[in-house]
Amino acid sequence: MAEGESKSMLYALKPICDRLPAITKPEGHVHFKTKMWWLVIILILYFILTNVMIYGLDQETTIDLFESYRAIMAGAQGSLMHLGIGPIVTGSIIMQLFVGAKIIKLDLSDSEDKAVYQGVQKFLVIVMIVVESVPQVYGYLMPSGALIDNVGNDWAKFIIVAQLCFGSYLVFLMDETVSKWGIGSGISLFIAAGVAQQIFTGTLNWMPADSTLPTSINNAPAGTFPKIIYYFTNVPAGSMTAGRFETLMITPPNPIIALFGTLAVFLFVAYVESCRIELPLAHESARGARGRYPIRLIYASNIPVILIAAVLANVGMFAMLFWSNDFFSTVPFLGQNPLVGMYADLGGGQPQLVGGAAWYVSTIGGLQDWLLPMFNSGYLPFAGTEHVKSVWQVAAHLIIYVSVMVIGSIMFAKFWIETTNMGAKSVAEQIQNSGMQIPGFRRDPRILEKVLERYIPVVAVLSGAIVGGLAAFADMLGTVGNSSGTGVLLAVGIMIQLYEAMGREQMMEMHPVLRGFFGGG
Repeated sequence: MAEGESKSMLYALKPICDRLPAITKPEGHVHFKTKMWWLVIILILYFILTNVMIYGLDQETTIDLFESYRAIMAGAQGSLMHLGIGPIVTGSIIMQLFVGAKIIKLDLSDSEDKAVYQGVQKFLVIVMIVVESVPQVYGYLMPSGALIDNVGNDWAKFIIVAQLCFGSYLVFLMDETVSKWGIGSGISLFIAAGVAQQIFTGTLNWMPADSTLPTSINNAPAGTFPKIIYYFTNVPAGSMTAGRFETLMITPPNPIIALFGTLAVFLFVAYVESCRIELPLAHESARGARGRYPIRLIYASNIPVILIAAVLANVGMFAMLFWSNDFFSTVPFLGQNPLVGMYADLGGGQPQLVGGAAWYVSTIGGLQDWLLPMFNSGYLPFAGTEHVKSVWQVAAHLIIYVSVMVIGSIMFAKFWIETTNMGAKSVAEQIQNSGMQIPGFRRDPRILEKVLERYIPVVAVLSGAIVGGLAAFADMLGTVGNSSGTGVLLAVGIMIQLYEAMGREQMMEMHPVLRGFFGGG
């Protein structure tokens, strides 16, 4: 803090934040092999926890509020990982928003302010864990009859809330472990692992789509490849009608077009990740010492898509609470308002989102959600019920969803680079402090900032538009494993970044002098 400036009010929370459980930061350099071992251990622990079901939860009546965002929330329904990374991402959004808008006055370049920021963010994550746990348990995660008989309804719900909080905080600690002792980010690792699992099972699952019935022509294997093989080995050539080909190409689960859409996203992301503008740099005093500052086309990485997906997931959750929860449904204007979000039981005992603003921003689930309804009224959403949608409503859903993804990603991209020292001014100061300058320009951070302003703001907008548009495009085509276009986009970008991070770690291992340059310990 500069002299004369008053400290932020968040310093009052510092005694509490300092006492929160945390992962100790390593004192010295952590060897590459050790980091890889921590990475593997945390990944195995994550998969184990996704299969540890919540004790006392009635799994049959459980409603998954985040079903369409399950891949990017890195969770598993009904397990200790039920909330996934949702509370962490939501807490980060709130802190970034308040600091970026100067509502909270903290200078993140100051070590003391940065420590307070990280401590308060950890405290806010705990608050968000409780905020997301309690409404779900008191609304849709119902305790089993046996647990209620043993301890009573109130204690049964408290036990489930406690398990959700414990599992969510474990996710936070695992993320810290990866960040401090491993490579990259734990949040990114969990997203990539969950999406990879869904893509693998969606492509190669040989079990029938309806596991309660035997495998047949009308109940073929769920995986794309097993389904193709089953059809061509069990259906005579003369019986391969247009309907059969439609089933293979378009009809869920895991049609061929979804596999092509997933591959297209993989290839396109791999290409754009390598696209960059490189500004030439020269050292002020060391002659011949030259370098380049890369400005990637995907400058803000995949963060904008994660943030907009987290916002939409929370919109869906609160829309359901305001519609059917005993308490929230009584809130003036929002409660039981069909303009906010309307739910109905269309069979199966699970309420479905059938209208309102929440439906228009909900995820597109492939060609059957928008293209097929344009040509065949039998594919219209909720066909055969009083909630059936018209072609114009389907078109509006498509346009609104794509617009929200693209515009929201652009806004979060600009917001993210300004609050994470990636803006033109911050980058100019970083280059200046490193002793580098652009050849042919006077060594002045203001001049350097003007040069960077030609590229960074434009690239930030393009970055947000590309990742948002690509995620929406993949959702429109559909993806194998129902991993969502956003999930596939994130997984590919994360794996490329993890590969590059491993390369840097190995380079620092072979050349220790580079640790300071890359920020290693």
